[in-house]
Amino acid sequence: MVVAPLTLTCLALATLFVAVLPIVLYRRLRAPLGLSGRDVVSGIAVFALFAMVIERVLNGYILHQNETTAAWLSNPLAFVIYGALAAGVCEETGRFIAMRLMWRRATGASATVGAAQAALALNSDAHTESTRIKPAGNAAGVPRARASMARRTVKWGPTSTGDGTALGYGLGHGGAELWIIGVLVQIQWIVFAVIDNRGQLDTYLGNVPSDSLMRIHLILASLSPQMAGIFVLERVAALVFQIGLSLLMWRGVRAGWLGILPLAIVAHALIDAPAVLFQAGLLPLYAVDGIYASLALIVAGVLVKLFRRAAPTTQQAA
Repeated sequence: MVVAPLTLTCLALATLFVAVLPIVLYRRLRAPLGLSGRDVVSGIAVFALFAMVIERVLNGYILHQNETTAAWLSNPLAFVIYGALAAGVCEETGRFIAMRLMWRRATGASATVGAAQAALALNSDAHTESTRIKPAGNAAGVPRARASMARRTVKWGPTSTGDGTALGYGLGHGGAELWIIGVLVQIQWIVFAVIDNRGQLDTYLGNVPSDSLMRIHLILASLSPQMAGIFVLERVAALVFQIGLSLLMWRGVRAGWLGILPLAIVAHALIDAPAVLFQAGLLPLYAVDGIYASLALIVAGVLVKLFRRAAPTTQQAA
């Protein structure tokens, strides 16, 4: 069956939109909210390690290698509980560890910059005094060198302790999820569709078992412009949730509240529950997408209000 050109175009546009969304958001919000590329990289690294490595290893053992747990999780309700909690435990533990380290770095950097600012003021006074009495040799250059070093420290500034750090991390964590689970997978299906339209897919996937090849053909036959819209909805909602969870975790870490970890795990599990219910065949797709669309709109509205309040404070601090 040939995948219609309109479907391919919609899928390509949807994939492109999802791919550039976190990048555009970072570039637009970097200055007003003081985003740091280091926070974004931290989010990417945590998702790659805890979601794509640790969680997959855990699922492989629990769902396949361990016969006892695999038999127990054959029950749909048990599978839903495990599936929702597994992602929450792995991702939120990684987020918690990363943000604890980020908080220590932020507070330590603040102290360093405070000392640098004091040194800058002291060296400025010394430089003023040196213009009155010229020292011998190159001693006059010492205050200038120290002042220059202090200015460089102040210019780069500390890692922010404000909500912009959570947004930067969330864009990294959620952006990595968008790319690894969404964009790259969607590109694969677009390539398969193009090859199938040329009648070469069976030859291209000659080493794939016949049952798997049949499933690929069935998925390609189900592709439609509506599926492209669902893809955008699900991926954008996932990014919104990741930013929201990052802000929740950051505020808890900033307050020094250890209870934020179990709270974030429960929140993450509740967010994943509709998708797991769909995988277990207990909830239809339209209901899942309706839940995620409604919840994402609410979370996005709250995030916009919070970050709008944070923007003037960040600009004044700069």
